[in-house]
Amino acid sequence: MSSAREMRLRIRSVKNISQVTRALEAVSASKVRKAVAAVTATRAYATKAWQVLTHIARQPGRAVLHPLLARRPAINNILVLVISGDRGLAGAYNTNIIRFVTQRFDRSEIPVRYVAIGRKGRDLLLRRRKQVIAEFANLPAAPSFADVSAIGRVAVDEFLKGEVDEVYLVYTDFVNMVRQEPVIKKLLPLEVDDEVGRVEEYAHQHLSAAYIYEPSEEELLDEIIPRFTALQVYQAILESLASEHAARMVAMSNATENAIELVSHLQLQYNKARQQTITSDLLDIAGGAEALAKSMVQE
Repeated sequence: MSSAREMRLRIRSVKNISQVTRALEAVSASKVRKAVAAVTATRAYATKAWQVLTHIARQPGRAVLHPLLARRPAINNILVLVISGDRGLAGAYNTNIIRFVTQRFDRSEIPVRYVAIGRKGRDLLLRRRKQVIAEFANLPAAPSFADVSAIGRVAVDEFLKGEVDEVYLVYTDFVNMVRQEPVIKKLLPLEVDDEVGRVEEYAHQHLSAAYIYEPSEEELLDEIIPRFTALQVYQAILESLASEHAARMVAMSNATENAIELVSHLQLQYNKARQQTITSDLLDIAGGAEALAKSMVQE
């Protein structure tokens, strides 16, 4: 058993760690409220944008309408946008999204390239020797559409140049504070019947409304299709941020509870060690007194 001094030092160390995890939990709780508010505010707009995109994709001659709607005759390269976090201490959040994407695409016989959004995802992909052609890190705590529009442009440019034939988006969908689900969405070319993620869940309905496009259809499509594609990336980043803060808050809450439980266990061990030391000292004193009494009797 460790000495009483070692036990005191360990108890102090665990208490300090619990203070750090409690502070991180409070910070994450504040951030997750803002992130959820941002997700809720943009989700309706992203849903309507997806409905417009699916309506466009249903038009006859979709390949003629816009090159981003054209299906390639052969799939030779795939691009995957993976959204993860820049920091750890979020439980299995980053590991789960990378495991999800590798399980999905490791079985593919088609070469896969990756765009990593977040340092943790980039590091995990490189550790697994994946081909990462671009990375985006250190996004603002509350990113705007302008902050992430470059990510959408990378996907659109790679597709238009013919470097890739399909583009997928992998992110963590925020369901509630204790449930976040990794999902995959096919961004390009646009698929009408794609039913992955919360946005598609709301948007997958047969639309009866008719759309009138002004100015010309070609001019309008050149503007809205790349922009709405980037909007899907932006919404996915907001969903992932909310999921990351929620996962970190839960992880830090669990860590604080575990630290408190460990302190109680260590305190009990420390009390037992102290009791054993006191008992041993009392026995030594009693033994010495008895030996002194015997020596005095013999004299």
